[in-house]
Amino acid sequence: MCSIYCMCFFYLIYLHPEDSEHKILGMIKITLPDGSVKEFAKGTTPMDVAKSISEGLARNVISAAFNGTTVETETQITTDGSLILYTWNDKEGKKAFWHSTSHVMAQVLEEQFTGIKLTLGPAIDNGFYYDVDFGDKKITDADFKAIEDRVLEVSREKHEFKMRPVSKAEALEVYKNNEYKTELITNLEDGTITFCDHANFFDLCRGGHIPNTGIIKAMKIMSVAGAYWRGDEKNKQLTRVYGISFPKQKDLTEYLELLEEAKRRDHRKLGKELELFAFSQKVGQGLPLWLPRGAALRDRLEQFLKKAQKKAGYEQVVTPHIGQKELYVTSGHYAKYGADSFQPIHTPAEGEEFLLKPMNCPHHCEIYNNKPWSYKDLPKRYAEFGTVYRYEQSGELHGLTRVRGFTQDDAHIFCTPDQLDSEFKKVIDLVLYVFGSLGFENFTAQVSLRDQENRDKYIGSDENWEKAESAIISAASDKGLNYVIEYGEAAFYGPKLDFMVKDALGRQWQLGTIQVDYNLPERFELTYKGSDNELHRPVMIHRAPFGSMERFIAILLEHTAGNFPLWLMPEQAIILSLSEKYENYAKKVLELLENHEIRALIDNRNETIGKKIREAEVQKMPFMLIVGEEEERNGTISVRRHGQEGKGNISVTIEEFSAIVNEEIGKTLKTFEV
Repeated sequence: MCSIYCMCFFYLIYLHPEDSEHKILGMIKITLPDGSVKEFAKGTTPMDVAKSISEGLARNVISAAFNGTTVETETQITTDGSLILYTWNDKEGKKAFWHSTSHVMAQVLEEQFTGIKLTLGPAIDNGFYYDVDFGDKKITDADFKAIEDRVLEVSREKHEFKMRPVSKAEALEVYKNNEYKTELITNLEDGTITFCDHANFFDLCRGGHIPNTGIIKAMKIMSVAGAYWRGDEKNKQLTRVYGISFPKQKDLTEYLELLEEAKRRDHRKLGKELELFAFSQKVGQGLPLWLPRGAALRDRLEQFLKKAQKKAGYEQVVTPHIGQKELYVTSGHYAKYGADSFQPIHTPAEGEEFLLKPMNCPHHCEIYNNKPWSYKDLPKRYAEFGTVYRYEQSGELHGLTRVRGFTQDDAHIFCTPDQLDSEFKKVIDLVLYVFGSLGFENFTAQVSLRDQENRDKYIGSDENWEKAESAIISAASDKGLNYVIEYGEAAFYGPKLDFMVKDALGRQWQLGTIQVDYNLPERFELTYKGSDNELHRPVMIHRAPFGSMERFIAILLEHTAGNFPLWLMPEQAIILSLSEKYENYAKKVLELLENHEIRALIDNRNETIGKKIREAEVQKMPFMLIVGEEEERNGTISVRRHGQEGKGNISVTIEEFSAIVNEEIGKTLKTFEV
């Protein structure tokens, strides 16, 4: 029997040396992000893989993902698969770092507030939180410093984070006095439950931690707030403790400085100071009122895009603010959003119901349906600055970034399948023109596709979706865009290309979207007559370079700190007279500026020139034009630039000032080519 076994072993090695070594010696194949495949012994860890690449990498690796699942750096790998190693510089690395810190903070909270009940402590976009039932105890700002100091003390002890499996029965016994953890455990399957240990503390946890606490070098509690258990207002209100942490103290310092700058740039603060918009409780939450200066700003943005759209062959349309309920039933919007939106408007006619317009697209479909079209007529490009209404929860409302009534720079292109690629690329060019003229130079593109698992939340056939997804990926590739693919982020009717812009503070915003839609043309039975004399379905492109006027202006306001590009400013200059004697000359200067198409106003108030300048600075006036005896005598103006205190004024003629203004506008306002 031994000889037979030996012969088989020899056969395997001799004829299939690679397979035999792989299987008999327990080797596994690990695929790395660059596509390379390396062999390791079964039971190797992500940290072992990192060390095999370089010691420098190993020192920086703090988390990992194997076959798409987050694992610990010391998790043993026993099968072939794909491995991604994360450092602090990766989004997933930060997530593991912050989640691990939430464990340490939870430990400290239990030490300092005995008898509390811990619930959940996830990482968020910036830092982490832990929801806690403090019972009859209360955490205040005065407690923050002691908690922070103790967290760092625990961190310096370099405790390892270790996962261990726990049976359901054991987990329920451990947390029998914590109804929150009990609820979580009850909904888990036996064999899937794990605890995470560090120091003398453990917590119910799925995993995703840094190797040890020693990596945490800086930590700060940012705030506390009320939060209902599992986000349900019917449940008990807990205390949510927000925190953030970093691997270096200087990172925390820089982050706090960034927050202070963000406060100074807050669009709600600047909007009030610059008198752009306001809100009124009597009008209603989430319904902005545009003041004269804000309305002028909006109008300039509209005219800027309308001019480019006209050049690109768009036709302007106007649609009502309401539509029959049936319109949105047909489009699918009512099934998706009806329950959580504004309720139908009932008219005196029995059974007649209207909805506030949540989308412009169904209206534009009906405009297309107004008459028959031939393939020779396409594409049709309908554009509208259409105001739409969506019922956002009051807790979600935030300045102009989240409102209940907003205006979309909406357009819909109806084209043949053969025209789709060209039209999509033209829209990309338009978006890039908008970004370039408004100073958004740092952006990436996101191809938003369907969820790979849950397809129930989408309408339309797989065939149509596949065609639409392929078209977007192809166009993005051909235009050389730096893009990533995100699954589950598509609209319910079609995939989209979203533009993710980084502002001056390094924050990322979604601005501008382009969507391909085969479904609404089917639902609205849109047709055109082809060259074969048969009826065909057009393809529909949804696009909005701004997204919404409200949100775009809010982001632009914070990006520029209110110092908009000169071509966009509601007023480009303010004329400051030194005294009443020079009012007539100030009026003459204003007239001459208007002749040169420069937008200006006069401050003739009986105030000191110093006060006038200070107030003009607060108003972010690009140019202050000071006129007095010398200027009147010489027919000149004394020019002071916003933010250039101490640099001195220059004395120029109106013609010379006009040339300065035009030169600056020429540097920022791009030329749109079709």
